Amino acid sequence: MSAFTVPQTAGGWATLGLAIIITLLGLPLVYMGAELAFLGGSWYYIIVGLAVTVAGILMAMGRVAGGMLYLAAVAFTWLWALWEVGFDGWGLLPRVFGPTLLAIGVLLSLPVLRRIQNARTLNVREIA
Repeated sequence: MSAFTVPQTAGGWATLGLAIIITLLGLPLVYMGAELAFLGGSWYYIIVGLAVTVAGILMAMGRVAGGMLYLAAVAFTWLWALWEVGFDGWGLLPRVFGPTLLAIGVLLSLPVLRRIQNARTLNVREIA
């Protein structure tokens, strides 16, 4: 059985598109985060980059865990941003705006991910 399934609905295609975008945003975070950490900078970017990349892959596989992992990465991002700049709105904006917008998309895709995951579970039970 394949880990990936072809989406059957518009919501499934939108979720797959979001998963691809999240994965493609996570990969440069890992690479550039590793460069930054090597130079003595913050490890935040490599940690969040890995989490976001794995989250995108899991979402593309139709796993709810991918969505939850992305939301956890965004929560970590908010904590890091507050630690970095405090409650300065202009300082927070570039750090949390994009990830928070994507988090809204992930929240909207959770029912689709649940439906895909439940359908896969039912198919496995029928085969066994």
